[in-house]
Amino acid sequence: MRERVKNIFNHTKKKLDAILIKNSTHPFIDDNFFYVTGLSKGIFEGSLAILYPDGTLGLVVSELEAESASKANLPLHIYNDREDYKTTVQKLTSSFKNVGINYSRLSHADFCKLNNLLPESKFADISRELMEVRLVKDKQEIQQIRKACSISDAVMKKIPDLIHEGMYEYEIAAEIEYHLQKFGADRPAFETISSFDKNTAEPHYSHGDTRLKKGDFTLFDLGACIQKYNSDMTRTYVFGKAEKKQKEMYETVLAAQQIGFDTIKPEVTGDKIHTAVQTYIDTTKFKGCFIHSTGHSLGLAVHDGSMGLSPKSNVLLKENMVFTVEPGVYISGFGGVRIEDDILVKKDGIELLTKCSREFTEI
Repeated sequence: MRERVKNIFNHTKKKLDAILIKNSTHPFIDDNFFYVTGLSKGIFEGSLAILYPDGTLGLVVSELEAESASKANLPLHIYNDREDYKTTVQKLTSSFKNVGINYSRLSHADFCKLNNLLPESKFADISRELMEVRLVKDKQEIQQIRKACSISDAVMKKIPDLIHEGMYEYEIAAEIEYHLQKFGADRPAFETISSFDKNTAEPHYSHGDTRLKKGDFTLFDLGACIQKYNSDMTRTYVFGKAEKKQKEMYETVLAAQQIGFDTIKPEVTGDKIHTAVQTYIDTTKFKGCFIHSTGHSLGLAVHDGSMGLSPKSNVLLKENMVFTVEPGVYISGFGGVRIEDDILVKKDGIELLTKCSREFTEI
């Protein structure tokens, strides 16, 4: 973890005496707390990580979290109540003049509390620097993402055996989330999308009480979480016999995804990948039907930062970045197709981390 902390300081533009990563309560839990500590279990509400320029760090945690925090093998400062917390933090931070904090995950209330605790300190927003550092994964992170992807693959391959005519979308969503944990996930990475028929035209539809019938598009977007690291993949099938338009939509999306794969390599910016995919789809009869970005970074968060493969992304791809590649074609009132895979940027291209078949399938 020391190298991660030092890397964060190396990316900050301003010289800082320390960085504070503050957890509050849901939804203000900061993924960077787990990134710098290496902890993979627990929530750590009310905890504080104090990072120093030499790569060392310490934790301020409540008695409730002390046992879990001890697994990080870091200096622990355990508090009993709010007054004890205040005294402990002030003692540890009294010498800090310039302090980095993550504005993007800090509530206004917690910012005010920190301001009161460190009245002589000047705060610098390092949220963008944290995201930039996290874009490039180390070996341990890649290992966890690989595990999450292998579980997603196993569950996706199981879906044709789970569905039957007349079942509800919410039924197969429940089966998917059950099998994710049965196959080893700590939890689903996000709320599973299980959509039938015209509902597949809504990219962020989740699931409802629509029943499956012959000829329906079926779209499944699922992910596994392993020790805080996530996978995210989508497959679209036709239940029963497909019609010509359904096949054409699928073939268009499949070809567009391959163009995305072929364009990804180090030193290419994210917008160029999206432009290549968008341009291809807009040369087909489905022009204007691709309505979202080509992909996003993936890691501790499913959308691991704001940088991805989007029209305005200037992020320069580097080796060991992980992204989704997920073009889609959506026609309101008819249905949609999305094919999504997770990739690792390599020196000469990509490694496909999700390996479930991408070929057109009638189930």
